[in-house]
Amino acid sequence: MSLIVDLRIAFPGPHPAGRPFILGGIAVLVAGLFLSCWLFWTGALFTLFCFFFFRDPERVPPTRPGVFVAPADGRVVSVTLASPPDELDLGPEPLWKVSIFLSVLDVHVNRIPIDASVTRIAYHHGAFVSASLDKASESNERNAIGLRLDDGRDFAVVQIAGLIARRILCDIHHGESVRTGARFGIIRFGSRTDLYLPSGVAPLVSVGQKMVGGETVMAVLAP
Repeated sequence: MSLIVDLRIAFPGPHPAGRPFILGGIAVLVAGLFLSCWLFWTGALFTLFCFFFFRDPERVPPTRPGVFVAPADGRVVSVTLASPPDELDLGPEPLWKVSIFLSVLDVHVNRIPIDASVTRIAYHHGAFVSASLDKASESNERNAIGLRLDDGRDFAVVQIAGLIARRILCDIHHGESVRTGARFGIIRFGSRTDLYLPSGVAPLVSVGQKMVGGETVMAVLAP
């Protein structure tokens, strides 16, 4: 049993969003067995890449109440005060925004930062500039999610498409109650995730720091 658990940690299964790509790669691989060696290896490499990219490891969030965990794996590229996206109707007050850039090597499954309820989900069409740039938060295709704490304070998580991404998936719905560390979506092939902290909450992370989605503590609510 322990060996099975160790293997699942070392080789986590793929997120459901990756299954069509994996099946397509396998189809090319099988076709290559009958048609050409080049086609076989193309299918094999693509399939392996998809297994790697869409990996969906288990994460264990901290048990301490009132902590915000990282909504995504990746590197912090910006920590600044900024107004949340207009489409969420959270007002013009600047909030602390932490931006996480996800390279193609990072896990791309997004996770809920803290126990909350979903107040709004707003999709916005946009461009596809590099997700590592600050202007990606405003210019790129994005999916903004408004969330509310039990004490009534609002915050937001924004999924942002990257340079080659063309598909943002979100699995939660308006009015739903969500739990810290729970999966809520995925962005395909390079992306960015912004966390807007609620009023009165400051980030504990710095630019350049590596995040582990669902586990790294990014901020703490005042008692």
